[in-house]
Amino acid sequence: MNRLQSSAFDGAWINYMATEEVDPRFADLDAWSLTSAMEAMWEGQLAAVAAIGHALPAITAATEAAKAALGDRGRVVYVGAGTSGRVAVQDGAELMPTFAWPNERVRFIVAGGDSAFVTSIEGAEDDVDDAVRQINAARLTAHDVVIAVAASGTTPFTVAALQQAGSFGAVTIGVANNPGTALLASAKFPILIETGRELIAGSTRMKAGTAQKIVLNLISSGIMLRLGRVYRGMMVNMQPTNAKLKRRAEAMVAQIAHCDPSHAARSLEQAEGDIKTASLLASGVDRADAETILKNCDGNLRRVFAELAKDRDRHPKGAAPRKQGGAVEP
Repeated sequence: MNRLQSSAFDGAWINYMATEEVDPRFADLDAWSLTSAMEAMWEGQLAAVAAIGHALPAITAATEAAKAALGDRGRVVYVGAGTSGRVAVQDGAELMPTFAWPNERVRFIVAGGDSAFVTSIEGAEDDVDDAVRQINAARLTAHDVVIAVAASGTTPFTVAALQQAGSFGAVTIGVANNPGTALLASAKFPILIETGRELIAGSTRMKAGTAQKIVLNLISSGIMLRLGRVYRGMMVNMQPTNAKLKRRAEAMVAQIAHCDPSHAARSLEQAEGDIKTASLLASGVDRADAETILKNCDGNLRRVFAELAKDRDRHPKGAAPRKQGGAVEP
C-alpha cells in the first residue's frame, strides 16, 4: 500500500466527520410524535437536495470529462461499499432501460461482490486488496469513467479502488459527503456534497444517500444528454421492449416527425424499434440515407436534423437527400 493509501485509512485525513456525529437537535427524536419525526426527516431530505447546488460546477466539469472520454467504447464503472455501493448500482442499472446504454459498457465494483447488492457483507469495505483486484480485473483504459461514492469519503475499499483506477488513466470521479477526505483527494474530479449530520447518526441511507443518488442521476443523465441519447426531452435511444414502451416510442416518433400515430407505428416497425431511424423514416427520409446520416452524426438526432435542414436549403427542390414524402424539420 502506498503512502497516500495508508494515510487514507489511519484517520489522518479528517478529525471530524459530520455524517457520523449525533445532532443534538434530534437527540430525542425517538421520543417525538411520529408526525414531528416525519416532518424532521422530510426537512432533512430537502436539505440534502439543497446541498447539491454548491457542487453543480464540479458535477458539470466531471460530466463533460466523462463524455469526452467515453467515446464509442468507454465504460461507466461504479464503485462503492454498503449504502453508497447500492445507490451506485441503482443508478447504473437504469442506464440500459432508459438510454439503451450497452450492458457491456457499465460495470459495478462493489465491496463484497454481487452479494452486497442486497445484503451487508461485514468487513468488505475494509478489503483494500479486493478493491485492487476488482479494478485490475476490469482492465481499465483512458476511455473508462470510474465514479466512486462514499459518504464518509474514507472507505478503504472505495478509496483504494479509485486510486488504482487512476493509475490506468481512467477518468476518476469521487463523490463524498465530508470535506478534506481521501476519496476527494484521490479523484481527478472531486464532488463534495456537504449534507452534514444525519437525523440518525451514521445512517447515511438518509440525507447522504439521497444526495448521492441525485448527483449520480445528474452525472449519468448529463452524459447521455451530451452523447445524443436524449432529444427534446425524450429518451430516443430507449428500446420498446414491452407494450407500454412501444406506445411511448410511437408517441415519440409521431411528435418528432409531426405525423399521425398510425404512420409513426408503421415507421417504428420498419425501423425494427429504433426510434431515431423511425423518426427519420416517418419524416420522409430514405432508409439508407437515415442510417448514413445517423452514423455520420454519431446518432445525435439534433445534429441530424440540422444537417437535413442544410441539405434542404442547398437543394430547395428536394434533390437531396432522397425523400419518401413528408416534411423534415429540425
